Parts: sequence; structure tokens; C-alpha cells
Amino acid sequence: MHKDRPLALVTGASGEIGRAISLKLAASGHDLIIHYCQNKVGAEELKMLIESMFDCKCTLLQADFSDYEHTQKKIDALKNLVIDVIIHNSGQPSFGLFQEETEEEMRRQMAISLTVPSLITKACLPKMIAQKKGKIVVITSIWGLSGSACEVTYSMVKGGQNAFVKALAKEVALSGINVNAVAPGAIHTRMLSDYSEEEIDALREDIPAGRLGKPEEVAELVTFLVSEKAAYINGQIISVNGAWYC
Repeated sequence: MHKDRPLALVTGASGEIGRAISLKLAASGHDLIIHYCQNKVGAEELKMLIESMFDCKCTLLQADFSDYEHTQKKIDALKNLVIDVIIHNSGQPSFGLFQEETEEEMRRQMAISLTVPSLITKACLPKMIAQKKGKIVVITSIWGLSGSACEVTYSMVKGGQNAFVKALAKEVALSGINVNAVAPGAIHTRMLSDYSEEEIDALREDIPAGRLGKPEEVAELVTFLVSEKAAYINGQIISVNGAWYC
């Protein structure tokens, strides 16, 4: 890693939003650790792209956040690094009636979105506190603010992330650490791949802006929040949603 470049960890970096965030952070002067779960090809392609375009170091981190024992050793290894920026972007949708949701799926959602992100943060916080600076951004969801029928567990864990952000920001603000969340609305990613064309069209009509959001629009806000321009923004949940459910 370049000693004069801040180091950012981006989880879920092989997805569209994580990829866009990683590229923006590399462009703004960060070295990167990009995490992926299964999409090794996508992560390797992103690493090569970043290192070919920008004068930065990019390291891959594979971990299945739903497997706590598998992940714990990799979290412990993060304690040896000075990570300046954490972008918690990992997450997976969960559709269906709540009464039909399995306990296994509920535990999986909580591990991916709550347990592991909080443990990663806990591992990195001591060095952030010691150097009196750090930026943490959690990519939550509009459903963590308003809730969604047939996505009750997903709404629950995203709402939990929002509460985590607000509470942690109050605890670490005096140490010069900013903790915020970006809550995307309907963004053009693979998460909408289960929707039919008719459903996508209906969704667009329901959004006052008349379109889906772009991953790059989420990445722009994240990049601002980890910059010094946003030094006094802390404990906030900012939704990128085209005035949908605002």
C-alpha cells in the first residue's frame, strides 16, 4: 500500500454499486481492499481495471459473510492494517411472505448485514480512534427507512444498520470518526433481475423522477461522505431515491 494514500475497505465490491464505489474511491486517491463472496471473476476484473487506470494498490478479500467461522479469521487479519475508510456494501435481497421465511434465511440475512459488518467495524476502530480519523459508510436501503411488504427480514436488517450508524456516530464523533449511511431507492442493478419488464415499467412510473437510479449516483455520494468536505456530516441516513418514498 502507498503510505501517503488512505486505505479503503469496500465489501460487496463485485456488485454494481460496490464496483462503482471502488472505482470512485480509487479515482479520489485511495488504495483499496475489495471484498467479494462468490464472484471471483468480477472481483479480479475490477482489480485489474483499477490498477490499470489509477496509481493505487488493490487487494482482493474473499469471504462468505453468512459463514461466521470462515469469516472470523479474515476479520482478525484486518486488525493488523490501518484502514482509513470502511464501506459496508454487502447484502442480498430476500423476497417472500414473512411467515414463510426460514430461520436459516433470517440468520443469514442478519449475519451478512448486521453481525459481520459490526465485527469488521469493531476490528478496525481501535486504529481509527488512535489516529483520530476515519470514515465509515453503510449502504443500507430505502426499505430500512420505510419498510417493504414481502421483504420484511431485509427491511429489518437494513433498519438495524441505520440504527447502528446513528448510535456509533454518537460514540466515535469525538475521536474524529464519521459514520453515515446511504439508503438507495430503486437502482439499476442485478437486485432487480427478478422483476419482469412490466414490473420495472410500473416501478419507473411510481418514482417521481421517472427513472431508476444509477450505481454511479450512489458512488458519488459515498465519495463525498468520505471526503474532508463532509467532516461535519455524521450519523446521517441519506437516501438516493429520485423522490420515491421520501
